[in-house]
Amino acid sequence: MTGIIIKGIAGFYYVKTKDGMVYQCRARGIFKKDGIVPMVGDRVEITVLPDGDAVVDQILPRKNEFIRPPVANVDTFVIVAAAKNPDPNLGIIDKFLVMAEKNRTEIILCINKSDLAKADELEMVKAVYKSVYPVYCVSAVKPETILPLEQALAGRNVALAGPSGAGKSTILNVLQRSELMETGHVSSKTGRGRHTTRHAELFEMPLGGMIFDTPGFTSFEIPDVAEEELPHLYPEFTALLGMCRYDNCRHLKEPGCAVRAAVAGGSIKKERYRSYVMQLLEIREREKNKYL
Repeated sequence: MTGIIIKGIAGFYYVKTKDGMVYQCRARGIFKKDGIVPMVGDRVEITVLPDGDAVVDQILPRKNEFIRPPVANVDTFVIVAAAKNPDPNLGIIDKFLVMAEKNRTEIILCINKSDLAKADELEMVKAVYKSVYPVYCVSAVKPETILPLEQALAGRNVALAGPSGAGKSTILNVLQRSELMETGHVSSKTGRGRHTTRHAELFEMPLGGMIFDTPGFTSFEIPDVAEEELPHLYPEFTALLGMCRYDNCRHLKEPGCAVRAAVAGGSIKKERYRSYVMQLLEIREREKNKYL
């Protein structure tokens, strides 16, 4: 019997089959032996036991997988950031984008709490990304603003992720016409949201498709991106690859760098270039520390 993992908690996996039944499952010991961890979104083969529970026998081939959030088989990755409270952190947004690019998903940027920001503040954030990715400005307190986003997601397997406090769970509620997920307030002391979502879970959407809810977090690492790979994960860089003077140009201080020229000319946003440099230096620092 085949199904999809819709939730995983404390070693139990909840698998929904085509007939709508949900089975509580354990994974076969062979997965642990082989270092394989089932993920929410995995398509699996299960065997139902006499007591009504089941066992995951096989994980079918994955389209892609993410470590944080721990989900698999994502069609569209929606990065949710708040326009205000807390202010958008472009560095964190760009790390999410890099992970989505690496896994070759469609990408949408969703700026929530747009009602809290001035028009020029929204435009400043949109201007950084709108030539690269679709950008939707929404307000969860005005559900009608989410309709264009909902229509864009119909029929897709969608991962919602972003910094804590961005309002992912509230948007999820609107997309499902429900109040299934607990939502929390942003701490006035730290400016961060409370971690109201503690595990990844997969829900059906009214217009078709399924949507992941994932734990919020405010820091992010890119452990499996190599230095030479990073430039290929910035779409605005890829059109210029091969145009630099040096084939192995890292777009830092090398002479004849087409990317740096594009930044100076304004066709690549300075904010995006700065985040690229920060990520590249983080990768180098990580590699250096491997041998300490």
